Amino acid sequence: MIAGIANRRDVLKGAAAVIGAASLMSRGAVAQTTGQTTGPTVFTGGTILTVDEDFSEAEAIAITGNTIVAVGTEADVRAAAGQGAAVVDLGGRTMLPGFCEAHTHPISGAIVDATMEYIGMARFRTTDEVLARIAERAAETPAGEWMVFRNFDPAVQEGVDELTFADFDAITTEHPIFVLNASGHLGYANRMAMNAAGIGEDAEDPEGAEYVRDADGKLTGVIKNQVAFVPVVMAYPAFSEADPIDAFIGLLDKWSEQGVTTCSDLGHGALTQSPADFQIMMAAASTGRLKSRIRAYPFYSMGAETWDAAGISMGDGNPIARIAGYKLVADGSNQGFTGLQREPYVGTDSRGLAYMDLDWLTGEVIDRASKGWHIAIHGNGDAGIDNILDAFEAARDAGIDLSDARPRIEHCSILHDDQIQRMRDLGVGASFLIGHVYYWGQFMRDEVFGEDKAQLLDRAKSAEDAGIGFTLHSDFMVTDPVPLHMIEMAVTRRLWKEPDYVLAPQERISVETAIRAMTINAAYQMNSETEVGSLEVGKLADFVILDTDPRSVDPDRIKDIRVLETWMDGQQVYSA
Repeated sequence: MIAGIANRRDVLKGAAAVIGAASLMSRGAVAQTTGQTTGPTVFTGGTILTVDEDFSEAEAIAITGNTIVAVGTEADVRAAAGQGAAVVDLGGRTMLPGFCEAHTHPISGAIVDATMEYIGMARFRTTDEVLARIAERAAETPAGEWMVFRNFDPAVQEGVDELTFADFDAITTEHPIFVLNASGHLGYANRMAMNAAGIGEDAEDPEGAEYVRDADGKLTGVIKNQVAFVPVVMAYPAFSEADPIDAFIGLLDKWSEQGVTTCSDLGHGALTQSPADFQIMMAAASTGRLKSRIRAYPFYSMGAETWDAAGISMGDGNPIARIAGYKLVADGSNQGFTGLQREPYVGTDSRGLAYMDLDWLTGEVIDRASKGWHIAIHGNGDAGIDNILDAFEAARDAGIDLSDARPRIEHCSILHDDQIQRMRDLGVGASFLIGHVYYWGQFMRDEVFGEDKAQLLDRAKSAEDAGIGFTLHSDFMVTDPVPLHMIEMAVTRRLWKEPDYVLAPQERISVETAIRAMTINAAYQMNSETEVGSLEVGKLADFVILDTDPRSVDPDRIKDIRVLETWMDGQQVYSA
């Protein structure tokens, strides 16, 4: 996703006040919740999936305040809760742990969601429809005002492969225009927007990024890698008018409707391009209005020394909002043809881009892991994943206990058997952007990799068989965090454009395995497995109530199951 929206703390309205208020808050203080139950409450009369080690079912569960105090038979739980306990009849519905989203970008994404119009595949199937919408906006927007859009993806929206100056000029030359690709790794701007950002024909490419030029060496308006389009987005005035705290809280309100009770920020610092994101996160948590816990991963782009100088360390925060690891990026996006590959993309000479070369990547892994950080590294292409595994192996050989670093590969899109073996041997986990299969599977097969290599996409079952812990994620804003749909995607591996086609059927997983990937496995990856992810005594009372047991329905209907209630920290934060 976006790896930088601004590069100074004061780019957002009220950011200074946010930082000041948050700096007064003790990092050890637990953010307060509202409407929290205090006396014991027993839930019974339905299917309770604990997602413990045995994936056992319980007859009842009791909570007191924000903590689970009893799980087991109804008689035992009632006895443990006491005669005065309130009783909630589940009425045959299904309870399971709150969903944990291991890879999202809610702090920067909240501002993007609030200030950029969605023009993605859920709304428009073709590029012509996208351009028609931009033209419609131009006709109703005063000259000089920005028009900014998100989630355009020519990989699945039929038409031209990219948007250029020519496409925008045919619509208007009187409005700055910026369009964010769904991958978050590509952007498209018109001349007016690039001029506003100070990007002219003499602009130098940032390291690991590119301002694309034509055969004559002239800019086209296509921008590769987030660090290169940061100045364009930064020049967009709406960002300075947005309230980051309200936007963040509002976004998590929507996610609670999907049963999400713990999420992550896998690009912490992206909004302000500084450690000020930490203060924004903690200030939001201190309001008591967050409906999801958040686990944040500082982003490498501003330099580890910046985070160290700010005094931000692994584990800082509280049970609501906390620093959980450090984020690095090996390459780009496969559907954007910037994922780093062993072999060229189909029909091209391109092998993609290394966002960090091996020496840089290795140095960062060793430095961060030696200082106690957990490490998450973005890797899409097989060569990018080779570099990640080389870096982890070098760290191990340097004397670092990788089990302490909980190494994981984000997206982990293309995996060969030899890489799975290396991951198992090194103790490296995976987090799959399962929407790559559903939304982009056809494009990956036909345009990016060819049919054979496309079979290596999101190899969840192979990871499970090898004993590699893995999770499923949305990478919001690439796709939306809808856990039940992600579970269905992993179980069926059907394609959006070809619903009767199953991509790599041998990689389908069971419903129970998919639930684990969205609960306890994700909690582990976010260093929170002792708090959330399963319904066990002593853990925090985070759970969802569904109208149906996901194991009992047609796998193609899992996404249609209704989330009836979401509970976080012992309080009901959503009710259908």
